[in-house]
Amino acid sequence: MKLSLSALTLSHFRSHRMARIAVDPRPVALFGPNGAGKTNILEAVSLFSPGRGLRRSSAEDMTRRPEALGWKISGVLTSLRQVHEIEILSEAGAARQVRIDGKAAAQVALARVARVLWLIPAMDRLWIEGAEGRRRFLDRMTLSFEPGHADLSLIYEKAMRERNRLLKDMVRDPAWYGALEAQMAQAGAAIHANRLATLMELHSAQKDAQTAFPTADLELVHADAPLPESEEALRTALAEGRKRDLAAGRTLIGPHRADLIGTYAAKDVPARDCSTGEQKALLVSLILANARALAQSFGAPPLLLLDEVAAHLDADRRAALYDEIVALGAQAWMTGTDRNLFDALGGRAQYLHVTEADGASKVEAVT
Repeated sequence: MKLSLSALTLSHFRSHRMARIAVDPRPVALFGPNGAGKTNILEAVSLFSPGRGLRRSSAEDMTRRPEALGWKISGVLTSLRQVHEIEILSEAGAARQVRIDGKAAAQVALARVARVLWLIPAMDRLWIEGAEGRRRFLDRMTLSFEPGHADLSLIYEKAMRERNRLLKDMVRDPAWYGALEAQMAQAGAAIHANRLATLMELHSAQKDAQTAFPTADLELVHADAPLPESEEALRTALAEGRKRDLAAGRTLIGPHRADLIGTYAAKDVPARDCSTGEQKALLVSLILANARALAQSFGAPPLLLLDEVAAHLDADRRAALYDEIVALGAQAWMTGTDRNLFDALGGRAQYLHVTEADGASKVEAVT
């Protein structure tokens, strides 16, 4: 079964005043000069999943300037043999609205009909920068398997902010902490369990795969000490840690202190110590593993968004990537500056030339 867009319309979105794109389920190669608006198309597709999209931007930031009228994205999505009409819009910078088949819906409802994964240049430094980015990367993969993961994160973060406020104000009365710590323990234990389940899915999807990309061994670690895995144990740890947390002015135990450690399995080398090309290859491997696992659990491979995918990949690796995407049956939206970067795809893909003229992006299908 397939998951694919057949029509995509962008109105006053980023650099696109009006773009109407018609495609089939094959991979989509977007090529054109830097700044023409290719990534903006990928960002629009990323909004067909819950969350803030691949740039994590506000609705106001996505509006076309200088008009700032608001924006609208609409698409016809084939998902598990059903066809859905999706509309995502923002009026004058207001929060996004979602409509599925003409009915208003919450963002999380998009997960019922679509799964979207992406790899963008900003992620290339994932292994060498801070733990926050790696947590976000893991949580995005976790969300692809368990859409309720986002709500758990919101509950946990809200309760933790309130607890941290008490800590900064040096409140010592246990009665003020009990309910907040109960919420944190319940949501935190579920967050941790979801993350571990995702790592198992990825391990399984990499273990038996015939792939040209290196396997990444992943480990979830926590600052200072292992995270208590049960709700009761985490609640106890939070209560027992109040004195230390008061001194620090913040919560020092919980899933917000997690880090994702990657290792190039064949070489037994930490990902952070690998070359730039090896780090990119490990990321590609994980995205492909995530996609293979979703093809089993969701019933169809996800939409894949690969921005400047050719960067740090030689011609052989690019060809291998394209072969794996086609074998998976995924509609991958890929960008590059030159069409020849996609030569190995040949007739297995469709091609869109993206240019810019008079301050607006233009999209043309080419053969």
